[in-house]
Amino acid sequence: MRTLITWCALALAAVVSAAPAKECAHKVKESIPPPRLWVKERPAPKDLTIELRIALPQPNFFELERHLYEVSDPFHERYGQHLSKEEVEALVTPHPESIHSVNEWLASHGLTESALTRSPANDWVRVKVPISLAEKMLDTEYHVWRHTKDDNYIPTTLFSTLRGMDTTFRFSQDTPAPLSADAPPINIPSASGGKVDASCNTTITISCIQQLYNAVGFKPSGKNGNQIGITGYLEQFANIADLQSFYADQRPDALNSSFKFISVKGGLNNQSIEEAGAEANLDVQFAFGLTHPIPGTFYSTAGRPPFKPDVLTPTNTNEPYTDWLDFVLSHPNPPQSISTSYADDEQTVPESFAKRACNGFAQLGARGVSLMFSSGDGGVGDGDSDPATQQCFTNDGRNKTQFVPLFPPACPFVTSVGGTVHVPETAVFFSGGGFSNLFPRPAYQNSSVSQFLNKLPKGTYAGLFNPKGRAIPDVAAQADFFRIFLSGRIISIGGTSAASPTFAGIVALLNDARLSKKLPSLGFLNPLLYAIGANFPKGFNDITIGNNPGCGTPGFNATKGWDPVTGLGTPNFGVLKDIVTGPLARF
Repeated sequence: MRTLITWCALALAAVVSAAPAKECAHKVKESIPPPRLWVKERPAPKDLTIELRIALPQPNFFELERHLYEVSDPFHERYGQHLSKEEVEALVTPHPESIHSVNEWLASHGLTESALTRSPANDWVRVKVPISLAEKMLDTEYHVWRHTKDDNYIPTTLFSTLRGMDTTFRFSQDTPAPLSADAPPINIPSASGGKVDASCNTTITISCIQQLYNAVGFKPSGKNGNQIGITGYLEQFANIADLQSFYADQRPDALNSSFKFISVKGGLNNQSIEEAGAEANLDVQFAFGLTHPIPGTFYSTAGRPPFKPDVLTPTNTNEPYTDWLDFVLSHPNPPQSISTSYADDEQTVPESFAKRACNGFAQLGARGVSLMFSSGDGGVGDGDSDPATQQCFTNDGRNKTQFVPLFPPACPFVTSVGGTVHVPETAVFFSGGGFSNLFPRPAYQNSSVSQFLNKLPKGTYAGLFNPKGRAIPDVAAQADFFRIFLSGRIISIGGTSAASPTFAGIVALLNDARLSKKLPSLGFLNPLLYAIGANFPKGFNDITIGNNPGCGTPGFNATKGWDPVTGLGTPNFGVLKDIVTGPLARF
């Protein structure tokens, strides 16, 4: 398969290369073998409308990155001095010549300003065109591709399949039976009061999280400007009636409170009880239940790629998280802590697209926003330890067995959250972890990750992972046996989709403590997290038992210090609060 581009502009998150002549010269940007299980069916319908995204160069992104690391490094004098929306936009705005070149090229195809949608910084242009015009603009041919396993069809060159992280979903027919009243609590020295209810070993509630992560008794303000956000995709709807049932069950002081709903590109939040989404309900119930009364926002973003090509109407074929990213970057005051439980296999995302989206996450970080992403539910890949049945194959035409990291968790500007289970905590077997093949290891990980790799027996999994890549996850939290309400019923649910909103809730509580002391929000977390791990190890509960099988292997082992199963460990809120609000708020 060949991806054709013009010298004028590149679609689907590429970069403008040069000013066009009246007749643009065209050149092959990259040749990509068709991924496994995708087959070319037929030419795409000429009247099918698709949306092209044109990414203009960001010549000063290196400056934005410098600012990001300075304001996120607790050892730097600028720590916490986040940039404004306008300051960030100024650093990613393209040169006027680039904007003019693209405008001229689009106009040569009859596309005037009224047909275009631009980002606030003018670094993205979107335009909806029929396939026939896209083929003329790019001097190429679009074909319909079919996924032989899922029977999905796409007329594009982007083969990623965004999915939620709720693969360990389980129903409970009735309310789980409580443990006997005389069951002794479990001794956990790092927990609130040094003990955790025995029931938390099999059923996770808000109270369990508060006990286990030393947050009992902390009462957030709710009136200091702090916010927490949850992203929703793929028609996952957060049901308010279920939320009220959850509050009555676990957080009665929050009854009759709710969240702000924001629609992105026509996203819905259907309140029919039958349409309640397990993923969305899990996210909002635990994130907002843990942080009440901090104001919560639920974003629902339209778009469910891939799609059937016989629907000849404008249909989004881009990854919807970039639609959300464009939207939230355009707003002046986004929530300071945001959790996302959706991702793609990294290898299915074009490198230029992944890096450009990752740069967008960096823009939010520079503005003081902490972004949490579930690390995945397939261990090092597919969750299958059997070499005979594993499905971790490269999609570059070689069909080579290789571990499968996920994106966006692999982006170095977000915080990737792995999973634990039980009390005392051990690594849950499905906790996603490993090393990126696209993004190099960032400096903030060098010490912690090198220590892990140096302890790994020589030759372990040689060729299966990239030891120089960005390491995943950064941290972890409980990820199984969460008690939520779905369509009026109590169920038990698990996945790192439970861990990410839980950790995001802890971050929101830390932000609340800081804002109440007139300190700025934490923003991009990772430099701080690794500094705490190195200097204040009691800030995290180190997980040293468990592994994350996949790709025909047992996966990696949880071990002392950072590991690619549970990262630095799970949070100790009480210790972290003292670190980020006390005299050590800047190391």
